[in-house]
Amino acid sequence: MNIAPLTEITDAAGYAAAVELALTASAAYYGDGSSTLDDDAYDRLVRGIEAWEKEHPDQVLPDSPTGKVAGGAAVGDVPHLRPMLSLDNVFSAEQLTTWAAGVERRLDRPVAGWAVEAKLDGLAISARYRDGRLAQLVTRGDGVSGEDVSHAIGAIAGLPAVLAEPVSIEVRGEVLLTREQFEAANRLRVEHGGDPFANPRSGAAGSLRAKDRPYRVEWTFFGYGALPLEEGTEQAERLAPLPHTRIMELLAGLGVRTSAAAVPGPIGYADVAEVLARVEEIAAARAGLPFGIDGIVVKADAAADQEQAGFSSRAPRWAIAYKLPADTKITTLREVEWAVGRTGVIAPRAVLEPVEIDGTTVTYATLHNPADITRRGLMLGDQVTVYKAGDVIPRVEAPVVPARTGAERPIVFPESCPDCGGDIDRSQERWRCALGRACNAVASIGYAAGRDQLDVEGLGRTRIVQMVEAGLIADFADLFTLTREQILGLDRMGETSTDNLLAAIEAAKGKPLSRVFAALGVRGTGRSMSRRIARHFAEMDRVRAADVEQLQEVDGIGPEKAVVLVAELAEIAPLIDKLVAAGVTMTEPGATPPEERAGTEGSGDAGDSGLPLSGMAVVVTGAMTGPLKSLSRNEMNELIERAGGRASSSVSKSTSLLVAGEKAGSKRTKAEALQTPIVTPDEFAELIAAYL
Repeated sequence: MNIAPLTEITDAAGYAAAVELALTASAAYYGDGSSTLDDDAYDRLVRGIEAWEKEHPDQVLPDSPTGKVAGGAAVGDVPHLRPMLSLDNVFSAEQLTTWAAGVERRLDRPVAGWAVEAKLDGLAISARYRDGRLAQLVTRGDGVSGEDVSHAIGAIAGLPAVLAEPVSIEVRGEVLLTREQFEAANRLRVEHGGDPFANPRSGAAGSLRAKDRPYRVEWTFFGYGALPLEEGTEQAERLAPLPHTRIMELLAGLGVRTSAAAVPGPIGYADVAEVLARVEEIAAARAGLPFGIDGIVVKADAAADQEQAGFSSRAPRWAIAYKLPADTKITTLREVEWAVGRTGVIAPRAVLEPVEIDGTTVTYATLHNPADITRRGLMLGDQVTVYKAGDVIPRVEAPVVPARTGAERPIVFPESCPDCGGDIDRSQERWRCALGRACNAVASIGYAAGRDQLDVEGLGRTRIVQMVEAGLIADFADLFTLTREQILGLDRMGETSTDNLLAAIEAAKGKPLSRVFAALGVRGTGRSMSRRIARHFAEMDRVRAADVEQLQEVDGIGPEKAVVLVAELAEIAPLIDKLVAAGVTMTEPGATPPEERAGTEGSGDAGDSGLPLSGMAVVVTGAMTGPLKSLSRNEMNELIERAGGRASSSVSKSTSLLVAGEKAGSKRTKAEALQTPIVTPDEFAELIAAYL
């Protein structure tokens, strides 16, 4: 029997780092599709986490991705009619056979039949039709609530705006980019100053969530399920008894492209032997498909079987994903290139003898750091195994030592920074240029201008490179001194695009300190930590003046991180000075400085009696209305924290207030059971009106 590969975790520190890496990867993927972990690597990581937790159940971290839909990283404001769950995985015919036998043991009888479909590699969504018209699109989110992406209505092939019949149903399925759509989307994205997506999977996730795009992207949809919008209706009675295969026929008749159409052939099968034969057919067809698949989904077909088998906390017990192995090839490691990241980290990249993997030519692959190269014993000229799963970044696994001829050469590590020629800090496994972020201005500026930092629309990598090469900017503070004439002088910049960019830069000046601090990209901090620091100190001058002991007063900053922060703030002091001189906001609205919070504890304005949400844990659910209608979940969290509260994603005994919008679901029910105060969006907006 094949054993599912996993990332080996040997101690508690490695476990904590693995959890953090998994959360970071999930947040990036479900945020803008930019995760650098491929699907196979993420699966290995989570399986390693699961294995560690099984052996150490008393050390499980609350943020662990195990047992959670989307690893607990995705969120949303629109409640699902029924939870949108993930699928558990098997990795071999033997494991699939064992799982199927387990389903039949649970039923205490044979399964009536099985449905087999390709597992599409995209983004799960629900499409709500009212009287036959497409009214709303919602991402899977955390499985309970998702994000409204209705702006994409009309741009998704296979998901008609009007059904063949005036029925009211929710269609669930996968939105993806075919290879042709991916190439077209990336071409348009680059032409409009954006950065290209790394692969179709991340492109689907990132592009679908983007709003107010100045160009049109088309996606493709494959439906894999349906349910009524309301229970007790004629439509509900019609759908309830239908097997999955019949539901797929019904959807196809309504004009929806279903997963049954992804790989030609029937989807209904009588026994496990027929299922395994179909699995082999789909796997064999994978390379010739115009879109990515990462496995095959097997389901109990009958509605009665599904109902009796039931669900776990994150997945149905009557369905499984048979994951296809990452394609692996052997090729030659020709060279190792060294590149400097946005914070000065020096990362190696393998240059390979070009090899065809999963329909694409691979020339480069990821290497982690010098220590990793040493541990693997890699040499130039080695035959190496390279894997690539689901159109993601390929990685060098290991050398094929028996294939060595004696002509292989040691990999030479850089003696100085490969970009600037300066000194290298080798104190950690990840080497860093002594100049830090100043060594790679393009990456540093691009990060600062990103959506969750200063949100400078229209400033992608291509445009930044132009500005840096033209000598117009050396860091992101220089953006605020650009003139209209300078921008107009750049290639492909017309008057309208120039004025739009200048307006976006001007708007960035008014972002709160928490966003500015996040834009600085201080090592050891992220969006949440930046907000905590900003709320605690209220002003940048107080942050800069803080010593190690004072920084540790902020929730989540320990002694080691505090030392790094002090050093980082000293390093970027000239950059901060330039931002101040340019008129960039250096205060956090609603926050109170530490010396004015006599007698309070904790991180910042929590506990300050002058703030309306002082010390309160606030949960938001449902669709916001009125003054809050246009706010994203992140903006709602920022608003809560500016008003003195702590934003939370789940209702518990410690929840102080629930903001319940339209169609609030299980969170409202739980809040009512716990007798937690509940307010409407309009009431909440009135409560924190001064901070809107």
